[in-house]
Amino acid sequence: MVAEAQAPLERYYVWDVVVRVTHWAIALSIWLLAATGIYIGHPFLAGAFTMGWAKVIHFYTAIVFTLAVFARVVWMFLGPRRSSWRNFVPASKRRWRDLVATIKFYLLLRLEPPRTIGHNPLAGASYLAVFGMYAVMIVTGLAMYSVSDYTWLRGCQVLLPVLHGVQGARWLHHATMWLLLMFFVAHVFFSMLTSRNEKNGELDSIFSGYKFLPKGQPPDDE
Repeated sequence: MVAEAQAPLERYYVWDVVVRVTHWAIALSIWLLAATGIYIGHPFLAGAFTMGWAKVIHFYTAIVFTLAVFARVVWMFLGPRRSSWRNFVPASKRRWRDLVATIKFYLLLRLEPPRTIGHNPLAGASYLAVFGMYAVMIVTGLAMYSVSDYTWLRGCQVLLPVLHGVQGARWLHHATMWLLLMFFVAHVFFSMLTSRNEKNGELDSIFSGYKFLPKGQPPDDE
């Protein structure tokens, strides 16, 4: 570990513009959607048009969220290696090996996490579940909105029987929101933990796109 710590570091361009923009669009919209959604479900402020503004902000933020999620999914197949679906699915022997090593690190059974350029295998796998929750939020949101809509979105009412009606869709929407907020807390904690242990600029990378790793770091998919 000492030799690794003293190894010369090399700057790697990991997160491209599309990844960074969609990341922040999704992150910020989740918090705005959560704040307005909680108010819509449990109004606690009085005002002439407070509920109206909350619904307007919620609706347009939902559009931003949906477009950002869609763009990121498309970019998994059209973008460069670090943005690929391979960073989410352990598709190589090394990724499987690093997945086990990462779990041991988080369980305090290993002093150092495995060196990865993009997402570590455990984080990548967890994001599959997160994108599944994004899909639940979008589908349930469309189902609820379709009840009062008079455009083509009214056709989304076909989703209601599958979701056990409006109340079923609302419950699932609400529960998934809290799961996403809990994921956010865990995401920040583990990002700080990994950044502190690896000293690779993990937190800064989502702003700059660059991480610092030992020179000659092999690609994650090898």
